[in-house]
Amino acid sequence: MLALSRKSGESIIVGNNVEITILEVKGDQVKVGINAPKSVPVYRKELYLQIQEANKEAASQNASPEDIEKLFS
Repeated sequence: MLALSRKSGESIIVGNNVEITILEVKGDQVKVGINAPKSVPVYRKELYLQIQEANKEAASQNASPEDIEKLFS
């Protein structure tokens, strides 16, 4: 892991097209702005983990042909 120190208003560039800017530091909270192309998904980690878990559950369910047909009717 790379650890960097940044002050409010300073940025970090990831790859060629993602910019992370420190917007505000207040107490133990840091407000971060992320400028990335629309094709690059950006999630909070806890939400990303929930999405992954939901995808695993959905992939493990066995749907009958009748269940799939109901989705399209």
